[in-house]
Amino acid sequence: MSYFVAMNLLRQTKHLFLKEIRLELRQKYAISGILLYVISTVFVVYITLGQQVGGAVWAALFWIIVLFASVNAVAKSFVQESAKRQLYYYSLANPAAVILSKVLYNSLLLLSISFLALAVFTIVLGNPIVHFWLFCQVLFLGSVGFSITFTFISAISAKASQSATLMAILSFPVIIPMLITLIRLSKIAINLMADSAYYKDMLILVCIDVILLSLSFMLFPFLWRD
Repeated sequence: MSYFVAMNLLRQTKHLFLKEIRLELRQKYAISGILLYVISTVFVVYITLGQQVGGAVWAALFWIIVLFASVNAVAKSFVQESAKRQLYYYSLANPAAVILSKVLYNSLLLLSISFLALAVFTIVLGNPIVHFWLFCQVLFLGSVGFSITFTFISAISAKASQSATLMAILSFPVIIPMLITLIRLSKIAINLMADSAYYKDMLILVCIDVILLSLSFMLFPFLWRD
């Protein structure tokens, strides 16, 4: 019985995930807006600071831009869903499949945003990264962590009238330790810090992502019924 339940969950997740991609390709306003945001922000940084940006400043600016681009990208996950559409999903889909499809789609979207930001930074401000493979792993874990956090908080915020304010308040205590770890690992990748035990910080990010995903799976069904 558990096998059939798992296969049904995966099937529903697949269909919902493909639905998210089709909607995004049909509308295109989110991708266009985020692309404009990333390019314009990096250009403003270039005009203000010039091309000579230190490694620490480069890492800090990179993650600030990725963070705000992620908020803009994921905030619409549940806020844009009407009450009638949510009721329709509720009658058809498993809540675990709904939250998992949103997390997968937003992870893919945030990975694209992160690598886009990296490409724009490299062209405009240069690329001080020494350990590129390590930085790619950090980008992956950071994108997944942002996706899980903002997706679930977006689901909570959608139930409130002041959704944007509530999302900022709820995400702040979760994002700060994640950002500190991401910037530390980025400094190691840029060779600003020598730390042979960086895998411990990587393990912290993995644990944060797993804990957040587990909490989303446990709490979202109760939120979905409300």
